[in-house]
Amino acid sequence: MSPDSANNLVIPEEDLGRLRHCHHHNPHGFYGWHASDGGGSVIRTRQIGAEKVELILDGTQIVMNPIGDDIFALELGNQDPFDYRLRITWPGKDPVVTADPYAFLPTLGDMDIYLISEGRHERLWDVLGANVKTYETVMGQVSGTAFAVWAPNAIGVAVVGNFNGWNASQHAMRSMGGSGIWELFIPNIGAGDVYKFAVQTKDGNRRDKADPMARTAELPPATGSIVAESSYEWNDSEWLAKRDSTDVASTPMSVYEVHLGSWRWGRNYSELATELVDYVADLGYTHVEFMPVAEHPFGGSWGYQVTGYYAPTSRWGTPDELRKLIDAFHARGIGVIVDWVPAHFPKDDWALARFDGEPLYEHPDWRRGEQKDWGTYVFDFGRNEVRNFLVANALYWLEEFHVDGLRVDAVASMLYLDYSREHGEWAPNVFGGRENLEAVQFIQEMNATVSRVHPGALTIAEESTSWPGVTAPTWDGGLGFSLKWNMGWMNDTLEYFSKDPIHRSFHHNELTFSLVYAFSERFVLPISHDEVVHGKGSLWNRMPGDTWNKAAGMRTLLAYMWAHPGKKLLFMGQELGQRDEWSEGTELPWGVVDGWQGEYHSAISDLIRELNSTYRDVPALHERDFSGEGFAWNKADDAGNNILAFTRYGEDGSQVLCIFNLSGTSQPEYTLGVSGGGTWKLALNTDEEQFLGADNSLSETVKATKADRDGFPYTATVHSPAMSAQFYVWEG
Repeated sequence: MSPDSANNLVIPEEDLGRLRHCHHHNPHGFYGWHASDGGGSVIRTRQIGAEKVELILDGTQIVMNPIGDDIFALELGNQDPFDYRLRITWPGKDPVVTADPYAFLPTLGDMDIYLISEGRHERLWDVLGANVKTYETVMGQVSGTAFAVWAPNAIGVAVVGNFNGWNASQHAMRSMGGSGIWELFIPNIGAGDVYKFAVQTKDGNRRDKADPMARTAELPPATGSIVAESSYEWNDSEWLAKRDSTDVASTPMSVYEVHLGSWRWGRNYSELATELVDYVADLGYTHVEFMPVAEHPFGGSWGYQVTGYYAPTSRWGTPDELRKLIDAFHARGIGVIVDWVPAHFPKDDWALARFDGEPLYEHPDWRRGEQKDWGTYVFDFGRNEVRNFLVANALYWLEEFHVDGLRVDAVASMLYLDYSREHGEWAPNVFGGRENLEAVQFIQEMNATVSRVHPGALTIAEESTSWPGVTAPTWDGGLGFSLKWNMGWMNDTLEYFSKDPIHRSFHHNELTFSLVYAFSERFVLPISHDEVVHGKGSLWNRMPGDTWNKAAGMRTLLAYMWAHPGKKLLFMGQELGQRDEWSEGTELPWGVVDGWQGEYHSAISDLIRELNSTYRDVPALHERDFSGEGFAWNKADDAGNNILAFTRYGEDGSQVLCIFNLSGTSQPEYTLGVSGGGTWKLALNTDEEQFLGADNSLSETVKATKADRDGFPYTATVHSPAMSAQFYVWEG
């Protein structure tokens, strides 16, 4: 080798030092093929610990020259680019033939980078993270994984994993200019390989970070990301077509909320695809809602502190097994909603927190960037790339997992700058107000995008304040959610039903107040996991009295909930009359129906089944949930008898009269005004023997005669047993 040739092979010392410590923005400028200034070309590769590297070119093998720092180089006379392979020998191992990672063009195009910087890339997961790819080259197919990550404050980034000994010097990534994106295609890496990004920060530290876009991750407490590739073939095209043409406002919607890990202990996605699907279908629910299934390190967070927004948790199986579970629900005509947590994320050092050494996903001002009560960081909703990360994530769950809705957690914490903050712990917006204008913009953009791309998908807000227009369309200044949890209804209703019947007359307005605002938003009535934890007790134990009265109280509460305007949500276990409050560490008390006084608990499940059937079959109970035209009070002011009665109206003029006796005293001849004359047929009675009520003798039909009462033109007399509810359908 001539002195000039040797000089062509050597990397300048300054660049070599930066490459050696993974501080270089452009390793592709030195590794791989390059034209030489004086003619010809040079190829360099760094192979840590290799004893020999050969270049395979045109069917021949040429030994490359070791030039120090585990770098091998070779000068060739041909100046035109060409395809080649590397044959690498490590001590004690057979040689490995591979394509060179530094021989490939960037896997992101100019349009990808433009859309990301604008915050508008709606398939972000296709270009960032780890994507398995195959290229056709002169020497044949090359399969591997394209890695890309956003880390604009880093001075160097490398892919590390089980394939390179977690050595950051082996697979340094190149910077894509001012976009802040780093990328590298690595041949022979595929599904199942574990990796992280070694991020070199400006303060000289290396931080090994899980991929924010990882499709799956190691089982906690391990924290590595895993290259994933889906082979699942969906069978739900008919379901999706029907969903996208269905108006949720006029259709029945009853949701079974479930924590997958504690429904039945030890079950995985595949087993749940049979057991849980059969159970939910048998009870007659229209939808199931999963508490968060995105990856999270601490099980006790129930999934609400997410570290892997694009990775279904490995606790219960693979991403394709989750797809199979969702597909199984669709096959039974049941929609799937997942809880989604864009409000905040945990501070784990290996995840999103201070991702490239500085605030990146989180807002840099602690007054906006931290949620001290939860010990978490808050997303910087005003940053394009962060907003894109979240909006694309919403689309990801809808497109890659065919979910039918997202229940958005902790919306109020996003909307208000002073949420759970003391004086001096928050900064006002540019107009001096407490509203987080950037978060509002993000929420509107997310909802508008979901509505445009997937018109049948739902977005549901857990929003606990009186923020106006939560479910109003974005074009009218609203937030654009499909539905909102009615937290006021939930609080007032549970407070009322916890009172002894002899005291309820003093709290009558707690039940009637919800109808003052029932049609101001499109509401879901939620009795969720939050109401049966942290010392609140189960629904069963909130009910006053002995066992019989607790069961009767639960039956009446559930009937009231299913009759009230609004869609329905009930947390798992409450359909069993679970006595103890929920814990994620134990499964539901399936033995309760076989144990002490278990018949009462079984009867509550029977009632849920009957309520869902009646709710589905009687249009007046669901068609006008969001319209005042679908509701009228028959008895709103009979506090002395603890009786409520109202009528629900369908689009076709159908009517159902709902009567609730919430006292301990029966009313054998209770008279009230009704809107229709003739026959009213008993459709549901919680006092029946099959539900283990008192089984009072009630007529199957009631006649309404012409006589003004309670503002209605007709009068009917009914038997209203203590602690019970009855639904009567008008037959005319």
